[in-house]
Amino acid sequence: MTIKVLLIGATLVFGFMTLRERRPATNQAVRRIALLLLVPVGLIAVAFPDTTVWAAHLVGVKRGTDLLLYIFVMTFLFTTLASYQRLHHLERQLVQLTRELALRHDHDAVR
Repeated sequence: MTIKVLLIGATLVFGFMTLRERRPATNQAVRRIALLLLVPVGLIAVAFPDTTVWAAHLVGVKRGTDLLLYIFVMTFLFTTLASYQRLHHLERQLVQLTRELALRHDHDAVR
């Protein structure tokens, strides 16, 4: 029972912190909608563990823990790819800004 209380508390804190995030995001509405779906699903899965077995059987997986593992692996892969793409984009922006700064500095030095 203690683990359920801890997991429910952690899920609620996660949801609150994600909704509280103030930085501008291009997909903020999509993130909030996903969050509004994810938090209740997480709470239900913790409060009623048999629902994961039911969901697993619904999609053709034998155990609920296997289904959760598959979901977490796919989420990890998606998050890793998204982070890589964002980092690559930021690196390109940094290179572009550095080039512009260098050209400005050279232009000012000629004067």
